[in-house]
Amino acid sequence: MISQAEKTRIIEAITVAEAKTAGEIFCVIAHASSGYSLVPIAWAALVALAAPAPLIYLTTWPAGLIYLVQLAAFIVTAAVFSLPAIRFRVVPTQAMRERAHVEAMRQFLAQGMHLTEHRTGVLVFVSVAEHYAEIVADSGINAKVAPAVWQDAVNAAVAAIREGRIGDGLVAAVERCGAVLAEHFPPGAINRDEVPNKVVEM
Repeated sequence: MISQAEKTRIIEAITVAEAKTAGEIFCVIAHASSGYSLVPIAWAALVALAAPAPLIYLTTWPAGLIYLVQLAAFIVTAAVFSLPAIRFRVVPTQAMRERAHVEAMRQFLAQGMHLTEHRTGVLVFVSVAEHYAEIVADSGINAKVAPAVWQDAVNAAVAAIREGRIGDGLVAAVERCGAVLAEHFPPGAINRDEVPNKVVEM
């Protein structure tokens, strides 16, 4: 999804940002937040249910033949809608956003962003198939920074994803997050790195 060189750029951006803050930044890139495996079945069932009606009223075909047409309609529709290029176009946008949000929250916990000493972890989550980005901040940060403050970072990431520049989007998001964290959470006398500076791709 992204090259090693792009990962290195992102990690370098994280390192630079964290040098100016007590906060921790971590990036996760998901190809998709769900396989949406039920979508082809749902569409196939809908088409299969509708297919017999015109045949019953407009033809004299026997029931057995109509049943075969119905079965064929189900199989063909399921196969077509299983193609990623089509499947992701027919999932409602709100459903995709909700699924991506759930995955962002899951990754926040899975990557241990809630385990920093002062609850100052920030996850930059990107889900490419959904063109979705989210900044998930821990409670220590949320106490001082309103969620709306992260919107610039989200907008930068989403704009780059739509143009196929995932690495550029994450670097921009990390830089914006770093600026916010530096303002509210300057580094202490001992600025420990509590979370590894890396990019997880899934």
